[in-house]
Amino acid sequence: MESTGPGTLAVAVAPGMPIFEVAIPYQVFYEPPLGVDPDNWYRFQLCGPRDTGHATLRDPFVALTAHDYDDLIRADTVIVPSVPDVREEPPADLVDAVRAAYERGARVASLCTGAFVLAAAGLLEGRRMTTHWRHIAALRERHPRLDIDPGVLYIDDGRILTSAGTMAGMDLCIHLIRKDLGSHAANAAARYLVVSPHRAGGQAQYLQSPVPATPADSGLAETLEWALCRLENPLTVADLATHANISERTLARRFHAELGATPLQWLLTQRLIRARELLEATDLPVDAIAARCGLGTAANFRTHFNREVGIAPSEYRRSHRPTRHEVITAPAVSG
Repeated sequence: MESTGPGTLAVAVAPGMPIFEVAIPYQVFYEPPLGVDPDNWYRFQLCGPRDTGHATLRDPFVALTAHDYDDLIRADTVIVPSVPDVREEPPADLVDAVRAAYERGARVASLCTGAFVLAAAGLLEGRRMTTHWRHIAALRERHPRLDIDPGVLYIDDGRILTSAGTMAGMDLCIHLIRKDLGSHAANAAARYLVVSPHRAGGQAQYLQSPVPATPADSGLAETLEWALCRLENPLTVADLATHANISERTLARRFHAELGATPLQWLLTQRLIRARELLEATDLPVDAIAARCGLGTAANFRTHFNREVGIAPSEYRRSHRPTRHEVITAPAVSG
């Protein structure tokens, strides 16, 4: 019987690709989960370089490929896992095939640094996109005109989709199933994989955000450390400038140059990072968390958290809840 599903889904493989990023779409899309009609599932293809029949991934793993880049060009959906090395240009034959697939009408999605392939193919200019936070600087250096959003898990821009780090790639794959086949199929796949059935793409990448490296003679690192120990206080730009012993205008220039943000933006980000930690690790009510993070009232905290993280504090706490014995009732305030 001819499939009535969402068509052919091709996963691109190239020599040197990390096995985990190739394995994610393979595991998600190779066969339907229980309760989903196989005739309504994807026609899965693992596509490697032409005339090889295989691609050697990160040593010692080898992916056997019954399909090649010509098949990828004809696919309805193309998924591009992480590139072998962000310091090098992605394989030209892969870039050409992805571009040709898109020009034929395919939907193209990148996982993690697979965005480097889409960028090299010219598919990302004029679009909001994302990739793993660790490699954003390298992507910007190579493609300075891209609109990169570092604060989301994945972005669906119609026929072009991009995702952040490894598990954000899993989220994007589940999102594609939900988009193509509905919540029942997406939830069935998530249950089989034992992952969250839905993390919104706008949810923030959960970066560890210590004080960024700064020039030793700038004086800014000490001020950042000082502020991190006093997040519960109503800190102002004037407070930071006074501690750094510089003018507010100079402080703003240094923040922009070294951190890519204004002082108040940086403070808000650090307060929300602290809030996430408290939501995950404590039973504190929202108003107490708001106070400990310097975000004022519970209503103000919810507004900022929803806007910046993409979900409500209560939803975040439910989805990131540790086992009960790991929950702390009231941690001491630092500083």
